[in-house]
Amino acid sequence: MASPRDVLTPDAFGLVQAVADHGSFAAAAREMGLVPSAVTYRIRQLEDALDVLLFDRSSRQARLTAAGNELLCAGQQLLQDIDAMAHRVRRVATGWEAEFTVAVDNALSFSTVMELAETFYGLEPTTRLRLRDEALGGTLEALTAGRADLALGVLVEPGTTPGISSHELGDLRFVFAVAPHHPLATIEEPIADEVLIRHRAVAVSDSAQQRGNALTYGLLAGQDVLTVPSMRAKLDAQLRGLGGGFLPEPLARPYLEAGRLVAREIQRGSRRTIRLSYAWRNTSALGPGRALQWWLAQLESATTRAALLERHRAG
Repeated sequence: MASPRDVLTPDAFGLVQAVADHGSFAAAAREMGLVPSAVTYRIRQLEDALDVLLFDRSSRQARLTAAGNELLCAGQQLLQDIDAMAHRVRRVATGWEAEFTVAVDNALSFSTVMELAETFYGLEPTTRLRLRDEALGGTLEALTAGRADLALGVLVEPGTTPGISSHELGDLRFVFAVAPHHPLATIEEPIADEVLIRHRAVAVSDSAQQRGNALTYGLLAGQDVLTVPSMRAKLDAQLRGLGGGFLPEPLARPYLEAGRLVAREIQRGSRRTIRLSYAWRNTSALGPGRALQWWLAQLESATTRAALLERHRAG
């Protein structure tokens, strides 16, 4: 009889997952290009080696038993550990991370990030680059949860988050704006809260997955809110007169100058400045990889930091 070490392979976990997904040995066999008897045989090999039943075959569908479900959960963690080991080995050999993820708050200039990515690829690195579009508390959460290696545009106090280093990116100015045909465009200024609350606000959805990490700005309790997925969508909604709200001044500027948006004074202050930072994880025993070193070197440039905060393109 085969031992667990003989049969617990990545392919075996994939086979169990396929049967669980389809609820059928035959359907899993079709997906994997095997005959049904081969799938049945390999599942029974696993069950014999582990001395458990992985699937309940009493009904028409093959359903995972509690043991089968535990095997899949443990298998997913094992596969992640294998990937992590491979990444560490590659880091030791080349200095380049296997994958490098940058979380970018969508209040920043994504075109500047793309220019940095273009320059990065000019180095011909062995690193696979991934860019994440985040918002508000989700930008920092992506970093602290391990979904990103570098986060641009976070609100973080230096030294307050274990394992995270940060540096000031700069100040981003916001302006309260509405479309010229919106009712708030002609109301006497400064606009009081009791007037503002009667009109819909447009807000960007926080990309934080943990509820406690989510942030909100400039909303009044009880106010109708249109929630959109990105700052670009918020701009579009406000251009259409669907509501009002704060926009990054560099993003709003061309529309203000063209008369497609109107800046309004509100009682709570129509212009706000938020100090943003960039942050990175410093928990690797190997020290920073070459990709992280390169991106941090670019961010040392005041010109690069200003471009991330200021340069928004219409479109």
